Amino acid sequence: MDLRAAVGIAIRKIRISRAVPQEGLGPSQSYVSDVERGMKSPSIEKIDDIATVLGVHPVTLLAYAYVQAGVPPSDLLERIHFELSELE
Repeated sequence: MDLRAAVGIAIRKIRISRAVPQEGLGPSQSYVSDVERGMKSPSIEKIDDIATVLGVHPVTLLAYAYVQAGVPPSDLLERIHFELSELE
């Protein structure tokens, strides 16, 4: 699964779990539908806006996308923790 599709799936799953309609996420329902179907890639600003409406951190949304693509959450969190500690 490519990242664009995984981001769309992650947004859709979080949106549905939070009972947020597509119309509540973006400039138009058709734009959100295209993102959720992997037809469009949201900008980092749009990811931030969408995450805010969904009540999650933008990094959580992106991490959940990688989980949808098959990366085990524990592996992902371990890698993020390691890389952040190296950057300090």
